[in-house]
Amino acid sequence: MNSMTRRLVIGTAAVSMAMSLAACGDDKPSSSSGNQAIGLLLPERTSSTRYEAFDKPLIEAAVTGLCTRCTLDYANADGDEKVQKEQFDALLARNVKVILLDPVNASVTKPWVDAAAKKGIKVIAYDRLAAGNVAAYISFDNQRTGELQGQALLDALGQKGKKAADAEIVMINGAETDPNAGDFKIGAHRALDGKVKRVAYEQSGEWKPEVAAAKVDEAIAKLGKNGFQAVYSANDGMAGAIIDSLHKAGRTDVPVGGQDASLDAIRRILTGEQAYTIYKPYQPEAEAAANMAVYLVKGIDITSVASTVTKSGEDQIPSMLLTPIVVTKAKVVETVIDGGLYKADEVCTPQFAAACKAAGVPGF
Repeated sequence: MNSMTRRLVIGTAAVSMAMSLAACGDDKPSSSSGNQAIGLLLPERTSSTRYEAFDKPLIEAAVTGLCTRCTLDYANADGDEKVQKEQFDALLARNVKVILLDPVNASVTKPWVDAAAKKGIKVIAYDRLAAGNVAAYISFDNQRTGELQGQALLDALGQKGKKAADAEIVMINGAETDPNAGDFKIGAHRALDGKVKRVAYEQSGEWKPEVAAAKVDEAIAKLGKNGFQAVYSANDGMAGAIIDSLHKAGRTDVPVGGQDASLDAIRRILTGEQAYTIYKPYQPEAEAAANMAVYLVKGIDITSVASTVTKSGEDQIPSMLLTPIVVTKAKVVETVIDGGLYKADEVCTPQFAAACKAAGVPGF
């Protein structure tokens, strides 16, 4: 087991062990009604495949393993904040004990979350920090994620034989309604500003691949197809659409990075179409969220296991912020394969077997 794999395994185990000791104790109902329902609301499935493929099943398995009487009430908003509000209200009507909320639009959630708090229902902000009186927050260090993205883009320019100081950059950020996207942007600028010639074009892709593609087409029209040297994309879904647009314009030499370590992005990295992605191991995040939810169902104080606090308005929210990892072609094996996100044969279908062999994927 190499050092990267050990860090992933140890990190996952540390989160699970630290939070499950109390949660896996007495499994008797914590209220006279016996209600131990946990709501899980996830935001979308189009721009990122992670929610259905990883977050939901991992949280469900962790909750079941910790609390045999707990039930999980799940819904996905498909990117529609009005739908998510209806889903949230339905959970309140069913009087669940805890809601894990990953908001479509974090800026509108304060009245929802405060209404839940008045009913004694605890809300945990999952992955994105929802506005309002949330009981806890579990995510990754999002500004650090942006810094890693920016630095990886600088490194990719160097590998293409281009000087960062001479490079003009296009930035396609996430949705402005998502506080995480703002943090990614801050972190990316921290890494890029002063290191590149300039950010020549910057727009929100709204977490929608089709919007990101349209924005890059606009950048090409404004700057010329050879008027920029790299593209920052806030996630992999948008990166794929951006790469397609660049290829249609005859540009195959532009470094493009993303985030989420989606399967198609890993394959693009192996073929050289995408420069990097950011791997945020879903298992420790999902398991920490499940543990926090079970703690709150059972009435156990979570401040003892929160590693930090996050300021939201005047509130200090007990939080756990995990560390993301950059994935390049050289690191595919030691991160997403040795780390257990994907099996080699999932990544290396016949179409990608030659690329996997060139990258040193075992068995190819």
